[in-house]
Amino acid sequence: KMAADTSVEILQKVLENEILQTTKVVEEHLDAEIQKLDQMDEDELECLKQRRLEALKKAQQQKQEWLSKGHGEYREIPSERDFFQEVKESKDVVCHFYRDTTFRCQIMDKHLTVLAKKHVETKFLKLNAEKSPFLCERLRIKIIPTLALVKDGKTQDYVVGFTDLGNTDDFTTETLEWRLGCADIINYSGNLMDPPFQSQKKFGTSFTKLDKKTIRGKKYDSDSDDD
Repeated sequence: KMAADTSVEILQKVLENEILQTTKVVEEHLDAEIQKLDQMDEDELECLKQRRLEALKKAQQQKQEWLSKGHGEYREIPSERDFFQEVKESKDVVCHFYRDTTFRCQIMDKHLTVLAKKHVETKFLKLNAEKSPFLCERLRIKIIPTLALVKDGKTQDYVVGFTDLGNTDDFTTETLEWRLGCADIINYSGNLMDPPFQSQKKFGTSFTKLDKKTIRGKKYDSDSDDD
């Protein structure tokens, strides 16, 4: 018992020492930063301020440019021709291929509306699969809903149905955001290794990319039970 107590005490001391060391390093770093600022003359501070302002201005201009290209809102495009135009002018595009009669498309709509406002860097679109047979054939879209994730004009990845989203109708917006982050189609600030599934043990961190075998069913297999 005493030996056990002693080892616990040693461990505790080691841990306390680690914490002290870390705190010391952080404090030294902060002190150095403060000292650096204190030693700066007015010209240097002005220069720093100008650089910061320039960076903010640039970010604002970039945002305005995105908004002028239709980013920031989740929009329906009327035709296949529009799809090609839209993906040509934006680096990152998420396009939801939907069908009016598929209930799960409405669920997807709800989440995409939120994400379009949050991730202005990416363009969020929807296109009626029944009005775009050529595209669906070319992109091999058979299950509805499917999100085509387009980077630099090329379709890089697909979110097919809700398989990657925890296989449930009540997945969270955060779960879809994580999945889009995995595809690097949005600027994701969370931890990709830690998916926000409702039950992480069950689903783990793996997600499936488009599997050719799953899409050779009948045309527009609905990924819901409402047909």
